Amino acid sequence: MALAPSMDYAGSVSSGQKHLGCFRVHTSSRLQCVGYDKKSRTNQFVVRAISVDRPQLDLSNPNWKKQFQEDFGKRFSLPHLRDVIDVEPRPTTFSLKSRTPLKNVNGSVQESWNGYVNDDDRVLLKVIKFASPTSAGADCIDPDCSWVEQWVHRAGPRKQIYFEPQYVKAGIVTCGGLCPGLNDVIRQIVLTLEKYGVKNIVGIQHGFRGFFEDHLSEVPLSRHVVQNINLAGGSFLGVSRGGAKISDIVDSIQARRLDMLFVLGGNGTHAGANAIHEECRKRKLQVSIVCVPKTIDNDILLMDKTFGFDTAVEAAQRAINSAYIEAHSAFHGIGLVKLMGRSSGFITMHASLSSGQVDICLIPEVPFILDGPNGVLRHLEHLIETKGFALVCVAEGAGQEYLQKSNATDASGNMVLGDIGVHLQQKIKSHFKDIGVHSDVKYIDPTYMLRAVRANASDAILCTVLGQNAVHGAFAGFSGITTGVCNTHNVYLPIPEVIKSTRFVDPNSRMWHRCLTSTGQPDFH
Repeated sequence: MALAPSMDYAGSVSSGQKHLGCFRVHTSSRLQCVGYDKKSRTNQFVVRAISVDRPQLDLSNPNWKKQFQEDFGKRFSLPHLRDVIDVEPRPTTFSLKSRTPLKNVNGSVQESWNGYVNDDDRVLLKVIKFASPTSAGADCIDPDCSWVEQWVHRAGPRKQIYFEPQYVKAGIVTCGGLCPGLNDVIRQIVLTLEKYGVKNIVGIQHGFRGFFEDHLSEVPLSRHVVQNINLAGGSFLGVSRGGAKISDIVDSIQARRLDMLFVLGGNGTHAGANAIHEECRKRKLQVSIVCVPKTIDNDILLMDKTFGFDTAVEAAQRAINSAYIEAHSAFHGIGLVKLMGRSSGFITMHASLSSGQVDICLIPEVPFILDGPNGVLRHLEHLIETKGFALVCVAEGAGQEYLQKSNATDASGNMVLGDIGVHLQQKIKSHFKDIGVHSDVKYIDPTYMLRAVRANASDAILCTVLGQNAVHGAFAGFSGITTGVCNTHNVYLPIPEVIKSTRFVDPNSRMWHRCLTSTGQPDFH
C-alpha cells in the first residue's frame, strides 16, 4: 500500500523507502536515487521526507496514473458523520449578508449570497511540474516526473450543516507545548461558533488531562471571556503532554455531552485526536473531532506552514542579533545560538536566512562533521582568520550522533535529546585552545523564549483563518480532519495523511540552497 518514510535524526533513509528524487523500479526491489551523493561518514543517502507517500504502482500499466489518482482520492476523502450515523443536513445558520438587501449594479436585489464553499471544490496539492528528478526540490511519482493532478478538499463554510447550533455543546482543548497564537485560535473558534448560533462553549483545561483530572473543571467560553486573550502569549486553557486512555477520554466526551471537539496540537496530538475520532465512530456518536495544527517547528506534512512558526523565527532574531554583536565586538569572538527543532530545521534555516549574519547553519536533516579538513571547526578557523569573528546557528536536534544517547522520553513519547549547544561550545573552546589560537565563545540558548510570546501579525491572521475553518469543517459534518494551508489555499485534510511522518527540510530544496548561499558555508563532510 503506502510507503511511509523512515528517517533518523540526520534526515537519511534508514530503510528501502521511495523518496524525493528516488524511485523503486517495479521489477526490482532496488531503490534508485538520482542527484544525491553518498556520505562516507554515515554510508547513507541524505534525502528529505516525502510530503505525500506513494502507493506501489505498476508503471508498465498504461493506466497507472488513473490508478494513482483513484488511490489518492480514497486516501484524501474526508471522514463524515454520515459514514456511521443517519443524519440529515439543514440550511446553514452562518451568513455574512448585509442587514439591508444587497443590490446588483443595475439596482436589482441579489437573490443569493456567494459566500459558501461547494463540497466539490478542490485545491491542487502540487503546483510545480518538474522536468527531471534532478531538478532542485523535485518531488516525482515516477522516474519521468510525470505530471499527475492531486486534489484535496477546499476549506470554508457550506450551505448545508449537520448540527442544530442551539443544541450544540462545543469543547476546545490545547495539547502539547506552548505555541504563539494558541489564544488567537481559541478566540476565533469561539467567535465563529457564536456566529453560527452556538451558546454552550467550554474549554478543557491542560490538554487531554482535563478529561480525567477531577479538579480540572470546564471553562465556560464566550465572546466576553475571550475578547482580549489574543493580546497575551501562552494558552488561556493551559497545556500538558500525555493523557488518559482513549476510551476514557471518549467516555468523558459522552458524559459531558460534547458534540464538537476542537483539538489544537502537533503530530502527537493529531494522532491522539484521530484515535478519539475512531472511537467515536466505533460508538456511532454524532461528535465531530477537528484539529488545528500547532507547532513552531513547522513540521506538519503537506502544509505550507503552521501557526506560531513566523513568530518563532522573528523571536529568534533577538538571540541571533545579540550573538552577532557579542561576536563582532570581541577579539576572535564566536557567537553560538541554539534554536528549537527536534528533527526539523525550519526555524534555524529561516532564522539564519532572515538574519543575514549567520556564517554556519546546522540542522538535523544535513549531517556534518566537526573535525578534519572539511569539518565545522576548520571552517571556524578560516572565519576567524579572514573575518575575525563568526556566528553559528544550530537546531537542537542536529548532531545528536555526537552525544551520548539516552533512552529517556518525555510525556509525549519524544526522545530526550542531548544538548548539542553545550557540546559545540565545549568543542569550539577546546579546539582553539589546542591549536593555540585565542577565541571568545558566547553561547545563547533562547529555547522557550521563542514560543512563550504573543503571535505576530502574520501568525495572528493565520490563526484567525484556521480557527474559523475548523468550525466550518465541524458544522459541515466532517470529523477526523485537520485544517491548514496548501499552496496558499485553505484546505481540509484527513488526519492520517498528515501524521504519517514528520515534515523535514529538503537538503535539495531551493530554500536550503538559498540558506547555503547566504551563509557561504561549505559541505561539512
